Amino acid sequence: MQDPKPQLEASTPEIAAPAPREAGKRSRWPWVVGIGVLAVVAVLLLVRSGHRQKAQAQAAKAKAAARTVPVAGLPARTGDLGVYLTGLGSVTAINTVTVRTRVDGQLIKVAFREGQLVRGGELLAQVDPRPFQVQLIQAEGQRGKDEAALKNARLDLERYRILVQQDSIPRQQMDTQAALVNQLEATLKTDQGQIESAKLNLTYSRITAPISGTVGLRLVDPGNIVHAADPNGIVVITEVQPIAVLFTIPADRLPQVMQQLRAGRALTVEAYDRDMKKKLAQGSLLAVDNQIDAGTGTVRLKAIFDNADYSLYSNQFVNARLLVDTVRGAVLIPTAAIQRGPQSTYVYVVGRNGTVDMRNVDVQLTEGDDTAIKKGVAAGEILVVDGVDKLQPGTKVALASSSPRGPGSSKAPNSPRASRKPAS
Repeated sequence: MQDPKPQLEASTPEIAAPAPREAGKRSRWPWVVGIGVLAVVAVLLLVRSGHRQKAQAQAAKAKAAARTVPVAGLPARTGDLGVYLTGLGSVTAINTVTVRTRVDGQLIKVAFREGQLVRGGELLAQVDPRPFQVQLIQAEGQRGKDEAALKNARLDLERYRILVQQDSIPRQQMDTQAALVNQLEATLKTDQGQIESAKLNLTYSRITAPISGTVGLRLVDPGNIVHAADPNGIVVITEVQPIAVLFTIPADRLPQVMQQLRAGRALTVEAYDRDMKKKLAQGSLLAVDNQIDAGTGTVRLKAIFDNADYSLYSNQFVNARLLVDTVRGAVLIPTAAIQRGPQSTYVYVVGRNGTVDMRNVDVQLTEGDDTAIKKGVAAGEILVVDGVDKLQPGTKVALASSSPRGPGSSKAPNSPRASRKPAS
């Protein structure tokens, strides 16, 4: 009979083999529990941070609502807004004349002041008329002499006709006398031409203004000998009433202008100074050039102005604004009220409770101090135009006193290329 101990000892390792695996499992449990605890703590911290940020935002909003911000506002209104095309132009005289003498002689009188406004036919200068008066007297004396010779030749012709009928003289003698009468009649016409030429030179000795306008600086002084061939002349007259302005617009805007002209509409043109701050004159479109400048992609237009107050001068640079269309019955808001964000265009509207609300607006057209919008604001609502940098939705404001502008209060844009969006 065998001893049972060896069997027991042999079987012992088989029972004790799983012990290291169970020990490894027991050693990982603390790590798992620790990670779970950390995750729960992180979640709690995030939730707590979110609640804190939300509370801070609410507190900031409540603080902003409790704070009163002084602002300036203007009301939105309903009105018409013009669609303008702006181009740089220059004032051009419709007529410019260099006054020259038409006869040679000594200039004895200058009857104008430099810069004076003269009328057509008004005396400007006087050339010594005495040589032409002498020529007139000589021509008239020659005509009297030739008239007497013609009268005698006609009497001889009548005598020769009687003698030819009586067959007392040859017919050739009568024909010769008839030719002499015709010759003297032609000479008399020449004498009359000489008289008229002398009278014309006498008239030309009075140099008068061919057109109405403003005279420039004097180019010759009294006492000088002037000639009809002198290149500089005596003075330059520039017509100032009416006067024209030549300006350019982009070629792609030409169809909009031509459509109005073909419909028979008179287009208004306004002339502003170089800074686009002062309106100088108002006129109308006169003509459009017949070709586009390929180098600049523009087309030239010509406008005419009455220039009643002489505010426009020849060769003056101006900014011309052509009214091509009008947006009627639109809601107009002050351009200063418009704020532009990364995703939208908005304004601050003052509510009845004295707080502001941010509204998105759809801009249709901007012209000067007025902007037409398609939607977003109703007429009569007050918009913040100054102090918007301190505002948030719900901020309580103190509205400064401001007077609404009338329909015609729009000013010119500050630059020739003001921001604008064509009406749809």
